[in-house]
Amino acid sequence: MNRKRLAKVSVILMAFVVGMTGCRHKEEQQLPIVIVDKPAKEDVQIFGEYVGRIRAASFVEIHARVEGFLEEMLFEEGKRVKQNEPLFIINSDQYRARVEKAKAQLKKSQAQAAKAKRDVERLTPLYEQHAASQLDLDNAVAALEDAEADIAMSKADLDQAEMELSYTVVTSPLSGYISERFVDVGALVGPGVNSKLAEVVKSDTVSVDFQMTALDYLRAERRNVRFGERDTTRSWQPTVTVTLADNSEYPVKGIVDFADPQVDPQTGTFGVRAELANPDQKLLPGQFTKVKLLLDVRERAIVVPRKALSIEKGGAFIYIIRRDDVAEKRYVQIGPEIGNKVVIERGLGENERVVVEGYHKLTPGVKAHAVNVNDEKAIQALREEEVQ
Repeated sequence: MNRKRLAKVSVILMAFVVGMTGCRHKEEQQLPIVIVDKPAKEDVQIFGEYVGRIRAASFVEIHARVEGFLEEMLFEEGKRVKQNEPLFIINSDQYRARVEKAKAQLKKSQAQAAKAKRDVERLTPLYEQHAASQLDLDNAVAALEDAEADIAMSKADLDQAEMELSYTVVTSPLSGYISERFVDVGALVGPGVNSKLAEVVKSDTVSVDFQMTALDYLRAERRNVRFGERDTTRSWQPTVTVTLADNSEYPVKGIVDFADPQVDPQTGTFGVRAELANPDQKLLPGQFTKVKLLLDVRERAIVVPRKALSIEKGGAFIYIIRRDDVAEKRYVQIGPEIGNKVVIERGLGENERVVVEGYHKLTPGVKAHAVNVNDEKAIQALREEEVQ
């Protein structure tokens, strides 16, 4: 009899255990399934985007400085020229004649001065011996001084004549690429008459000018970024990237070397300039370009996927799963958005579990079944269970 009772009790206990296990399994299956991940810590680069214009580092107009007929053109249009390389030859006959005339006048003045000096040297001892009057000596000294002044004037006239003669050979003031000629050989050129002959552009180095908003400037200032000043204590510099005519990115980065000290009151912006190397002449002076300026680098910033974030009247929030598997609605202060990630300024620790998928199933305080985003097998199995 006792054996039969014991057998019945064992059967009842086994049924109870099986029933409880089934209930627990059923309860686990009913928990909302969410995918979680820890926040990442990354160095986040923050950029500002603007419209800029490429400008040559140096641009010079070549003008004729003396008047005359253009005799020769010594360069090939559109090609590179060197500094001090002859470009144009202007007829120099009249200027050579002026030089010769100035030389002759100088010799005449020197001869007159020599005679006046001999007169003074001759009259001085005679005056001391009372054999010549004071008037005679004064006249001789005055004549010497006039002759010396004539020498100075003649030298100045000669210098000017030689300078004008040198201007008949028009040279390049810098190394660069020369434009087409603006006048033809044989034309009369000179100040006021076809004075502009060509242009030379130094484009091995170019500048890009753009307008930065006062807000971007203020944010950079708060991070101790001084545009136009190179800070060697920082691991990064405010570099500039520009685009080519086909919207591809130019591979060489530039450095901001100038920022206007005052804001334009009409636009609320101020001018910024960056310098870029242009050895292959891919950046053309005058072209417009998109400018991407590195404003800041947030080192080891906490970031979460953009899809984990929700916005409502109270602000931005995310769901996290606590250690006891309870869901918590957490309001956070967000920072810049970079790609598909958002910087979290406040409200989130680096070791917390953030719900990156399935947060729409949650309400604050509910328990959830959290699966790590890297557990691909578990995620696949749970999704299959949800479908069934």
